[in-house]
Amino acid sequence: MHHPKITFIGAGSTIFVKNILGDVFHKPALKGADVALMDIDPVRLEESQIVVSKLMESAGATGNIHCYTDQKEALKGADFVVVAFQIGGYEPCTVIDFDVCKKHGLEQTIADTLGPGGIMRSLRTVPHLWQICEDMTDVCPQATMLNYVNPMAMNTWAMYEKYPHIKQVGLCHSVQGTAEELARDLDIDYSNLRYTCAGINHMAYYLTLEKKTESGEYVSIYPDLLEAYEMGQAPKPNIHGNPRCENIVRYEMFKKLGYFVTESSEHFAEYTPYFIKPNRPDLIERYKVPLDEYPKRCVEQIANWKKDLEAFKQAERIEQKESHEYASTIMNAIWTNTPSVIYGNVKNEGLIDNLPQGCCVEVACLVDANGIQPTAVGKLPNHLAALMQTNINVQTLLTEAILTENRDRIYHAAMLDPHTAAVLGIEEIYALVDELIEAQQDWLPNWI
Repeated sequence: MHHPKITFIGAGSTIFVKNILGDVFHKPALKGADVALMDIDPVRLEESQIVVSKLMESAGATGNIHCYTDQKEALKGADFVVVAFQIGGYEPCTVIDFDVCKKHGLEQTIADTLGPGGIMRSLRTVPHLWQICEDMTDVCPQATMLNYVNPMAMNTWAMYEKYPHIKQVGLCHSVQGTAEELARDLDIDYSNLRYTCAGINHMAYYLTLEKKTESGEYVSIYPDLLEAYEMGQAPKPNIHGNPRCENIVRYEMFKKLGYFVTESSEHFAEYTPYFIKPNRPDLIERYKVPLDEYPKRCVEQIANWKKDLEAFKQAERIEQKESHEYASTIMNAIWTNTPSVIYGNVKNEGLIDNLPQGCCVEVACLVDANGIQPTAVGKLPNHLAALMQTNINVQTLLTEAILTENRDRIYHAAMLDPHTAAVLGIEEIYALVDELIEAQQDWLPNWI
């Protein structure tokens, strides 16, 4: 019996690999999958091999595991390609993104999706994603790429434009993750929720969000969420145990817009011009905005990983509960022709009428042996589409910059970023971009 081959590019992200493969090996049809782990860091690669080997044995997985530092070799014959890496790493590039912006008076929270941090991350990342597409074209042209690399919209858009023949989908956990959070805020069972959601990555909205009643009918939980927020009963403490990240920004935007957004408050605060302003500590306090959150998180994760690794090395077995990531669902649906629905980031080809055609949108997708088939949404509420467009402007110009090797468009993308434009003048934006490029030239393509 033929079994699938799953290749991980960026397999040094051991915890992520463990979580995804833990899901995979819960699927009976995928227990025999062969696994190819690829990373440029041989030490991290060896660590992942130790963990994955124990995971496979514990799960009763029967496939083979091989490790590679050569990307093309790892991709040969792959059926599924999972991509998860960060070019430039926390040190030095993420530190540079935050330090240089702060020097110029621009505070950030996460800086991986929009703004100068997201722009620089995409400039560092897209050439490497393109090389994966190039290698897939040569050695596994029918494989499906499951891309987890941020900034999701810009990266996915750039791949669709240059390699339209590659089967790919951008994956995030914010849609299903936020729905779980909201169910928790109301003390209701997540399995009793149903919803429709659409927009762009990190700024999609629940167009409907309903719970099943005892009579079997579905009713909107939006009134309940508003009441719980007004009564101080929601949001509950951070679901991940992070005391710095309170969910105030999203609830306040929900009150104003009438729809709940999918990405976290710490993310959303820097996608808009409303929450982080110079000399306005009152806004930071009122909306509980965690400045410099991502660097703090990275330091904690690195420390925790060292502890976890030692525990994994000592453990005889490694058990993994199923997560809410979509990767295993997609693989199982394609491999077994079992229809499933996921939310994916795909090219807007007649999917959302009042967002630009060709941009990257996040919508429900049917998945079966025919692959990933996005569903048409139609027209979004105009105020939601208008807010998304402020982010798409940045994505449009940065994608054009990369595709046409036009350095001017990098500045234009930064000029149109809502948060950056609300804080800095034009010349200050140009100076900021120049310094970021100078500081990261070793990780950027030559044309920049």
